[in-house]
Amino acid sequence: MIQQTSKINLYYEKTGTGVPLIMLHGNGEDHTIFNKATAVLKKHFTVYAIDTRGHGKSSPVDELHYEDMANDVYEFICKLNLEKPIVYGFSDGGIVALILAIKHPEAISRIVASGVNTQPNGLNTINLLIYKITYFFTRAKRIKLMLNEPSITDTQLNNIKIPVSVTGGSKDMIKQSHLKHIADSIPNSTLTIFNGELHGSYVVNSTKIADFIIETVRK
Repeated sequence: MIQQTSKINLYYEKTGTGVPLIMLHGNGEDHTIFNKATAVLKKHFTVYAIDTRGHGKSSPVDELHYEDMANDVYEFICKLNLEKPIVYGFSDGGIVALILAIKHPEAISRIVASGVNTQPNGLNTINLLIYKITYFFTRAKRIKLMLNEPSITDTQLNNIKIPVSVTGGSKDMIKQSHLKHIADSIPNSTLTIFNGELHGSYVVNSTKIADFIIETVRK
């Protein structure tokens, strides 16, 4: 399906019945990374798996910015008249979810954010160096995005009032200290570390994150 916003077309797939749940993928991916999770989640939620701007079947763009992505999702919520959906975001999708909670807290009910960072230095040193080298040779806009953004302040995190569940893998490319800082900075937040998991191994083509979302919402 295609939903037109004020600036672009967003591709999404809708399945299931129940409370609305928006799924946001990471950098360089698309909604299909959630296929296995969606097969489980659709039994409990109406799932909207979106391709963010510049990804998948959504409109290409000249530049990528997280705030633009968050604005797209906000418009998506408004145009489809979704009533306070839950937002799940993986990696870059988690960043978009946090910005959405900061800018439009009235629009969503809760967030689950996996492998999220609020500053580029939230990535571990090795991965950050790899991305810098990659950008030097490729000038890829999606890598530029990761090196320059986001810039979410502690004050902005402190002002998030909705429930937020932060997750990460014990072998994540996001520093565990950074994930803990995010969770500690949000008043109504928890942190869960998946033992033995990488950045996306429990999310991409996995049902583990689906089970976690279901359990989290039930609490």
